[in-house]
Amino acid sequence: MPANPTTAANPPAAQRLMSLDALRGFDMFWILGADSFVYALHGMSQTAPTKFLATQLDHAEWEGFYFYDLIFPLFVFMMGVSTVFSLTKIIGREGRTAAVKRVLRRGILLFIVALIYSGGFTNPWPDMRLLGVLNRISLCYTAGALLFICFRTRTLVAMAVALLLGYWALLAWTPMRDIHLEKEHLAALAENGADYKLAGQFRAADNPSAKNPSAIKDSPVWAAANKMYFDTTNRVTGKYEMGYNVANHFDFGHLPARKYDLFWDPEGILSTLPAIVTALLGIFAGLLLQSSNYCDKWKVIYLVSFGVGGVLLGFLWGLEFPVIKKIWTSSYVLVAGGFSALLLGAFYWIVDVKQWRAWCQPFVWIGMNPITLYLASNFMGGLGFEKLARRLAAGPVKSFFDAHVAQGCGELVISLVGVLLFVAFARFLHQCKIFLRL
Repeated sequence: MPANPTTAANPPAAQRLMSLDALRGFDMFWILGADSFVYALHGMSQTAPTKFLATQLDHAEWEGFYFYDLIFPLFVFMMGVSTVFSLTKIIGREGRTAAVKRVLRRGILLFIVALIYSGGFTNPWPDMRLLGVLNRISLCYTAGALLFICFRTRTLVAMAVALLLGYWALLAWTPMRDIHLEKEHLAALAENGADYKLAGQFRAADNPSAKNPSAIKDSPVWAAANKMYFDTTNRVTGKYEMGYNVANHFDFGHLPARKYDLFWDPEGILSTLPAIVTALLGIFAGLLLQSSNYCDKWKVIYLVSFGVGGVLLGFLWGLEFPVIKKIWTSSYVLVAGGFSALLLGAFYWIVDVKQWRAWCQPFVWIGMNPITLYLASNFMGGLGFEKLARRLAAGPVKSFFDAHVAQGCGELVISLVGVLLFVAFARFLHQCKIFLRL
């Protein structure tokens, strides 16, 4: 692996990889709503292939790995790759101090945008989510970029290994209270104490019409869960179940404000540590692609080899430390990083080496403006482009296709319109040279 360019005498010139933009666009393609097209196709014709695709476009409930579990870490991985190229240019032109200032400025700005994205200060405290998807991207970018600026590649590799092993040791060996922080288990504990009203409140806690107890000041439901937690004196180790692991318990005790999953958060405090390794894996891939020591063929071979090795090692480690996205286990980092390297190798070979580019232009439009499109979709309300598509193609249009083509075809048309809308918007931004650079 080449040396970190911050210490090289003559760092290579930065270059923009179209394959990286295309892969980022491919990733965002599914985030912005292309998955609904597959769901609609499955709803219209429920065959084995459509069932498989629909299953892959959903998250594993807890343990396991589907294609949709790759979407988030793939974005973090690519962020690591692009960090190498962008910061190498700044370091070579302005020095490391300027690079550090840029990283801190971008990281803080993105974190502020993340807070606004999740509601900001619209609601009174504690109804505010401090950690989420964009927040994690901000933290991983900041940590990964600062480490890249300050340390050589060998040190970064040692840090990545230490973080993965340390996180596994932390979750495997730290004693934790013998209680499941999950609504059904807490409801059962309340029923055992003959408090049936509280049991009902626990079960209704994640009802869309109910207020998240972690977002309510002096919430009686939260207070009851807190009492159950601290009344539990028995300790256990090596548990990785939902709501019954060190990461979730740490969030319950130490993460303030609203938690996404009631009593803990899937982008919580401790799981951010292995997520930083996902960014470091992207940095290692970026260093490889940037290096002039290897020809394109060997770069692809290394990416594919590292990818296969990461997937195999991750699933092997998963036999002891399960592959779980919601606590970003070390085995999950390796599996997701392995698949990310495989996709990057494939895109790099097809787009940048073989120069077969016509097919991926829509992905490039999306990939050069991912944050803009993500925020625009949210500001329109949830899956904004899909909602807009329903305004355009629901009602009589949907009924026409359902009646004259096939039942369920109307939903397929709505999904297709949604996809065309966000692709057209991405093309408009690209043509107008409007790019959000946080």
